Amino acid sequence: MAMKRVVVYGGSGALGRAVVKKFAAEKWQVVNVDLVSNADASFEILVDDSLTWKHTSDRVLAITRDELKGQKLDAVVNVAGGWAGGNAASPEFLASVDLMWKQSVHSSVIAAQLASAHMTDSGLLVLPGAAAAAQGGTSFMIGYGMAKAAVHHLVSSLAQPDSGLPTGARVVGVLPSVIDTPGNRAGMPDADFTSWTPPEAIAESIFSWTSNAPDNGALVAFNTAAGKTTTEKVSHA
Repeated sequence: MAMKRVVVYGGSGALGRAVVKKFAAEKWQVVNVDLVSNADASFEILVDDSLTWKHTSDRVLAITRDELKGQKLDAVVNVAGGWAGGNAASPEFLASVDLMWKQSVHSSVIAAQLASAHMTDSGLLVLPGAAAAAQGGTSFMIGYGMAKAAVHHLVSSLAQPDSGLPTGARVVGVLPSVIDTPGNRAGMPDADFTSWTPPEAIAESIFSWTSNAPDNGALVAFNTAAGKTTTEKVSHA
């Protein structure tokens, strides 16, 4: 049986490492795209945040093409991103909006390009949304909400006919609330960690979607209570 292949964009972050580890454990060839290395990946494309969006896209697409040598990807998973607060009165408002847009939207567009150019028919594309952005306004974190809402729109657009994705490809948005990471625990030490979603739970779901995906264009929210995680489809194209 031929080895399956996945690109994980953001595979060195807390969630990304869980995703890379899961796919590697399932004997997939894993390509990590990130600023820093992850030894669990089979191959890596390291990018530099000083590069322009166009240069980053050109680099990722060209190296992926050369590494595949005419073979196809079975999945492209983007879990890049971060969080920044701020409203219209914040001194760093423009900077936070710019950062959130680059981390979530730029990476998602490149992931869509990868899927269009190199993914097999009926492959899976996963993009990083957020539960908060699906619930309405995000006044204390406007840049974050804007960027995630744009990713939700991209998911819906890519699920439509003639979006440029391969025939039969499926695109799904993953919408966590708070992910249980060391950084979040350090920043919110008094929070109820049993209501936070473990990265491993999200990684398990993403892997399961490679064989049994939700509806094309679905936005899937992750809800955790008392240490138990469930998923809920909140929207689809």
